[in-house]
Amino acid sequence: MRMSNSAWHATSGILLALGAFSALLGACSDLPTDEVPPGGSGGAMTGGTSGTTATGGSAGAGGSTGGGMGGAATTGGAATTGGAATTGGAATTGGAGGATMTGGSAGSAGAPSGGSAGGPGTGGGAGSVPGDRTTAAGTCARWNADRADLSEGTWSGNVASCTAGDISANGRANALKLINLYRWLADLPAVATDPVRDSQAQACSLMMEAEGSLSHEPGTDWTCYTAEGAMGAGSSNISGGPGVVSVDRYMVDQGNATTIGHRRWTLSNSLGPIGLGSTGTGASCFQNLRGTGRAGKPWMAWPSPGIIPLQAFGSGRGGTIDATGWTVQSDDINLAGAAVTVTSGGTNMPVTVTQLQGGYGSRYAFRFTPTGWTTTAGQTYAVSVTGIPTAITYEVNVVSCAQ
Repeated sequence: MRMSNSAWHATSGILLALGAFSALLGACSDLPTDEVPPGGSGGAMTGGTSGTTATGGSAGAGGSTGGGMGGAATTGGAATTGGAATTGGAATTGGAGGATMTGGSAGSAGAPSGGSAGGPGTGGGAGSVPGDRTTAAGTCARWNADRADLSEGTWSGNVASCTAGDISANGRANALKLINLYRWLADLPAVATDPVRDSQAQACSLMMEAEGSLSHEPGTDWTCYTAEGAMGAGSSNISGGPGVVSVDRYMVDQGNATTIGHRRWTLSNSLGPIGLGSTGTGASCFQNLRGTGRAGKPWMAWPSPGIIPLQAFGSGRGGTIDATGWTVQSDDINLAGAAVTVTSGGTNMPVTVTQLQGGYGSRYAFRFTPTGWTTTAGQTYAVSVTGIPTAITYEVNVVSCAQ
């Protein structure tokens, strides 16, 4: 599959490349819209089969309770230990339609016999935790828990022998966890990985690492070239940085002013299932085209309506959303004539509106950048979009989730 456009640029020491998407426009999809790729129904769990419900153990000798197993081969979740109130490997993502599944049900604390009951079981590190999106405490709990482990994992491949290998389960699971964290904040369903797509993304990552360059259309003369890797390159967000850290970079999307396409893909209605590949310390690919997602939201905004952590706006070398622009995207509403008004506490907050190229994860999109002000925790920003067929209004309540 050839992309209709590509761009590569340096951003914060990480190279990002983006290909235009036109499957929504019916021009660049290798699959009919109703055809489900392998694993598309329910989605394959990263690192294994979908998790089974964990159960707490009965009382062991000396009164310590037996630990439950945290879902079978869940996304990076290790078997839980301990007894009472096991969580079964923390919440894992996956399931039909990308819905969030919780790992195990709480285990009962077996009756002690000559001793005290075992302590709470420890959950796996890969799955997302439940969070109450309607409260600052619940939002911050999910944000901080899902970001507690940002390890990139280890790569089993080798450039010298052109072996694609694989990224370890925790590396892939942590990248998936961040993607689903951002989608949760945007009120979008979680997505799962698919083994075929993971393989394409992994072969893509090897090629980018071996060549020391990025392209959606790598030539057959590229080091470690394979048709599978080329397929991955032509259907992915690609980065010269490792997989987990690149998710945050995609959401800021520094240096991508005409499309903000990486972010739009992450928040796309059609996203899922996806593929994730990485070389651990170097290149990574996030396979996202030809998805069969059916989120059906009329529009998506980032930062999204409701409570949003200030930390999600980015900082440091990776840039900030205030610099790259807040965005609104839609598959159905023509946003070409959008005029934006932002107020906070009754004060007008000036913005500059820029239309974005169509087809990058959504049919229509624009960005608006703050002019002379910076997003601040503790403030609520009311956004009104007029000049379009259906007016859009929403509020962004910014809180600090710093620990």
